[in-house]
Amino acid sequence: MDTLTEAPSPAAPQRLLLVTGMAGAGKSTALAVLEDLGWEVMDNFPVRLLKRLMAMPDEARGPLAIGFDSRTRGFVPADIIALVKDLAAREDIALTFVFLDCSGSELERRYNETRRRHPMAAGRPVMEGIAAERELLEPLRRWAEIMVDTSAMTSNDLQAHIRQLFGTDSREGATTLTLSSFGFARGMPPLADLVFDMRFLDNPHWVPELRPLTGQDAAVGAHIERDPAFADVFGRIRDLLLVLLPRYAAQGKPYVHVAFGCTGGRHRSVYTAERMAESLRSAGFSPTVRHRNLGSRAADEIERDRR
Repeated sequence: MDTLTEAPSPAAPQRLLLVTGMAGAGKSTALAVLEDLGWEVMDNFPVRLLKRLMAMPDEARGPLAIGFDSRTRGFVPADIIALVKDLAAREDIALTFVFLDCSGSELERRYNETRRRHPMAAGRPVMEGIAAERELLEPLRRWAEIMVDTSAMTSNDLQAHIRQLFGTDSREGATTLTLSSFGFARGMPPLADLVFDMRFLDNPHWVPELRPLTGQDAAVGAHIERDPAFADVFGRIRDLLLVLLPRYAAQGKPYVHVAFGCTGGRHRSVYTAERMAESLRSAGFSPTVRHRNLGSRAADEIERDRR
């Protein structure tokens, strides 16, 4: 009897991530996070050697991230696009192109803070160097699959965003759920998927004995619970999340961030996030809770919504 020999299954495509963008927009930070996530990272790699690198056999190679920018030797946007098009057409390579952008005013502030020279300023004001680089990189910006604007991001924000885009979870198809609290007076969270405004609730800040406490204290929680609107709104938000979260998971969304805001980020939003986490855990979810402004100073001047 003849035996049939199964054909070997084709190897998985090599994951290749190309990271470029404006100098000062966060390329080094992004690459550091990718390295922590298990990517093999090469920064300032000569782009003209990329095709030769990808032709080298390496069965043990994991996902590969290549960083380059206007300072990299052989940086010609038109040539880079032509090269990347050739690589993207190969069936053995799964290529993603990321561009990190940032507003000119924010880049100028960053360069002034660090006292670094812009690579394209050459003795000119930093804004002229930024404008020249933006003009040079515009073809790459238009062509990139993923554009990340870091203008309003802190370093931590960018790190979290890169993890959301390119991290993997040990459980196939699992969604990582984060509930957070924040203060509107201290800025909106840039990476939240859903934001709920809790400023309609009675503000514990204006109760002298509650002012130095936070939403993690029982007395503050009791005060918020006594607000007639709390129970109904809390239940509606919980029911909405119970509908949305499974649908996010079904769509393959790896991270979901739900943020609750109040004025200062110390009382109403904190309590709501903690209570919602308890409720979702009882429904089978495993949320992580973060409080952005819990340690911020309580101050009358930022509490605008007086009774």
